Amino acid sequence: MATSPSDIKSAIRDAALKLGFDAVGFARAELSAGARAHLANYLAQGFHGDMGWLQARAEQRGDPRELWPEARTVVVCAMNYGPEDDPLASLDARDLGTVSVYARGRDYHELIKSRLKTLARALEKIAPGELKLFVDTAPVMEKPLAQRAGVGWQGKHTNLVSRAHGSWLFLGEIYLSLDLPPDDGETDHCGQCQACLDVCPTRAFVKPYVLDARRCISYLTIEHKGHIDAALRPLMGNRIYGCDDCLAVCPWNKFAHAARETALQPRHDLSAPRLAELAALDDTAFRRMFSGSPVKRTGRDRFLRNVMIAIGNSGDTALLDAVEARLGDTSPLVRAMAVWALRRLDEKRAAQLRLRYAPAETDPAVREEWRAA
Repeated sequence: MATSPSDIKSAIRDAALKLGFDAVGFARAELSAGARAHLANYLAQGFHGDMGWLQARAEQRGDPRELWPEARTVVVCAMNYGPEDDPLASLDARDLGTVSVYARGRDYHELIKSRLKTLARALEKIAPGELKLFVDTAPVMEKPLAQRAGVGWQGKHTNLVSRAHGSWLFLGEIYLSLDLPPDDGETDHCGQCQACLDVCPTRAFVKPYVLDARRCISYLTIEHKGHIDAALRPLMGNRIYGCDDCLAVCPWNKFAHAARETALQPRHDLSAPRLAELAALDDTAFRRMFSGSPVKRTGRDRFLRNVMIAIGNSGDTALLDAVEARLGDTSPLVRAMAVWALRRLDEKRAAQLRLRYAPAETDPAVREEWRAA
């Protein structure tokens, strides 16, 4: 059993690295007034969209001790999930969809939580005491905490950047009741670079370090439950789940390396899936295909909404059959985007099919799409 604070930290760090984490840092269980003010302003501007959970527990998010009063130290653990190949390579493929790198393999929530639980058991021998662990499912401002712990800094794209791992890091935290000396925080190394801001397809950045989620493709394809603004659809390209553009262009990625963790290796069928095959998924097939994947949480209807938009953006008339098959889908969300995709691919065909489908349509949003046909 370690006795001195420095020995305890070294033992925890060593145990975490042996478990496959790539970086470990220690911070006091507190956030700066600036971080809390940034969160408050972000919510006041409505930049969180319909992610009500961000606002519902804002006090706990802005102060770790509001979440757990006994917390004294936060151990931030990071695991690299860097891609081996160019993550944007499939963006120009008309018949393929692009899935965010983080969702191409096994669901990281389960992986990181399992490793943190193993680390927690090791902590019982290193320094017994109360603790709680979190992986992106509790009101934890993990990126500011990671910066205070020296793991990286929150870049202009609002994601964490590491000098050793670039923009590709999953985070998990263990809150300790034990008071340990913090590591030196990391400073901002973005400099004058704004490559991440310039590359954003939908211009979702209000300014450096401020993202309007309502325009962000990751938010639109994953978190947003309803219809996507018609003005934004053409800008989404073939991105059907998430968006890596702002992460991928970060110059610090030149120091990054491919993920070592086997479970994070991309599945072949998710690296560049065929849009026609995805469009044919019913709920059972969707659940089967995405078992163990974070994509499953989005649900079949929202996912096919995204697929229809990608097909509409493809310009590939060979996908017309896949679109027409969804005009009678049970989900109005899917039907509406199928009509939109049909219009984009073949206006004449859309006008013909309107006579068959529009009269019986009861959903207002779908009727509106047919009226435009």
